[in-house]
Amino acid sequence: MTKMTAEAPLTREMILNAAEQVLRRYGPEKTSVVDIAKFLQVSHGTLYRHFPSKAALREAVTERWLYNSILLPLQAEAEKQEGSAEVRLRLWVETLISKKRTYAAEEPEMFAMYAAVTIEAEELIKVHVNGLVRQIESILEYGVETKEFQSGNAANKARAFFLATSTFHHPAHAPEWKNPEIDKEFDAVWQLLLSGLR
Repeated sequence: MTKMTAEAPLTREMILNAAEQVLRRYGPEKTSVVDIAKFLQVSHGTLYRHFPSKAALREAVTERWLYNSILLPLQAEAEKQEGSAEVRLRLWVETLISKKRTYAAEEPEMFAMYAAVTIEAEELIKVHVNGLVRQIESILEYGVETKEFQSGNAANKARAFFLATSTFHHPAHAPEWKNPEIDKEFDAVWQLLLSGLR
């Protein structure tokens, strides 16, 4: 972990980069604003000029992480033009599930912070989920255009699809992902959802 210097003017992005590095090293519970300030070689008061509290800083780090690590890669999947709607939807949800499992196993500190923020920062998570639901909606609309899926309220169907698959991607269910039957369980839910879309 390379310490940053305070030679350049301190920006929000610099603080978020430093906070993410420190959080990855110590975890969300042990990391303080003072730790991040030390890493940046500034006073903790300097950080409070950019973020009013530790909670606000954690939320900002989590928001950026969710956008860069989850929302953007999934947007690329949702916008793909090749393949059937069924294949695209399956690939989208499998990508979401795979990313969540990978982060839970390989980036436990960031995942723990994300799990905590899902409880604490309702508005942030609502915006994130709405972004994911819109991606599902765009795939469902494509499926209606190609006559693979029935017409209907795509927004409602997309939200229902997201909620119905939440066991496989919501952080509250992370302990269940180690179940050797989890993929079989997902496939059963997938088949049921698919039958409702056709």
